[in-house]
Amino acid sequence: MEQETVEQQPGQEIRGYLKKYYGRVLKQTADLEQKACCANTTMARFTDILALIPDEVRQRNYGCGCTVPSDDLTGLRVLDLGSGAGLDAFILSKLVGDSGHVQGVDMTDEQLEVARRNQARVAKAFGYSQVNTEFLHGYIETVEPVESASIDLVISNCVINLSPLKNKVFETIYRVLKPGGEFYISDIVADRHVPEEIRRDPKMVAECLGNAPYEHDLFDIMKDSGFADPRLVSRTPIDQDVNGQPIRFYSSTIRGCKLKSPLDRRCEDFGQFATYRGTCDLQPARFVFDDHHGFEAHRPTAVCRNTARMLSETRLGRYFEVTEPVRHFGIFPCGPEPVSTDPGSSPCC
Repeated sequence: MEQETVEQQPGQEIRGYLKKYYGRVLKQTADLEQKACCANTTMARFTDILALIPDEVRQRNYGCGCTVPSDDLTGLRVLDLGSGAGLDAFILSKLVGDSGHVQGVDMTDEQLEVARRNQARVAKAFGYSQVNTEFLHGYIETVEPVESASIDLVISNCVINLSPLKNKVFETIYRVLKPGGEFYISDIVADRHVPEEIRRDPKMVAECLGNAPYEHDLFDIMKDSGFADPRLVSRTPIDQDVNGQPIRFYSSTIRGCKLKSPLDRRCEDFGQFATYRGTCDLQPARFVFDDHHGFEAHRPTAVCRNTARMLSETRLGRYFEVTEPVRHFGIFPCGPEPVSTDPGSSPCC
């Protein structure tokens, strides 16, 4: 019998296969054949919260990283794109508290059924008087039920790679975020364009490798969608030399901000300094913002104007003192100095 293939173009063929795979084939994390979508980062970080979440939700963990920022999220309105059975959404529902709200969007009926039937149980376990989660049927490229400029934080865990219209996903993220809001996603990227032998294999697509973007293309898509300066938080090797093809896949966690006015296209030096107050309980000694910004408490640190604005015009402003621009000194020497935000953990099984 001829091997089944999937054409990588917008249409119902890809969605139909993915709905079947995630709705009827995968019943638990152990059913995955590839290593990409079996992260234990979130599971290791939130063991106390996970103990309150039902087994049938925990067993359907198909993420590749941790999409939860390490600061106080109380009261935020959060959107989880491709929320599946609701694991990340339920963790966030605990972190935002009963004053916050979490919406999940997924296209798979079977996964949504698991999430919805556990909403009341999870809320009760968290001590809430009412449910603070909502799970909607929809597509991550449009999320029509979600109002524009209504969301503080958008997360997504190993789902955007599945979309044949990644530009539409980030345009939608930009639409739904409030000014001062951000996305914080984990996903699979590749060090080159995925070869056709992998790209056309439906199982490789479903297990997050076949449609993974070339990492530089993904950053270009984010920038074209309005996020002028997205930041890499972490990048961890996942797999290489797949199906005999010389290619490397990584799990990348990325954050990007939507501010009231556009960011600079480059990192520009305006003589600004940011001082971390040491007031974030989760990171008292050093606040890690991205892979090349780890701010020691009470130590003024030179920053480009984009970083200064991200730290002062978002919810992070409560943790930082940021000086005003002095004058333009040219390009700021921003460069990655990899920082591990979770030493000792691995995003793979």
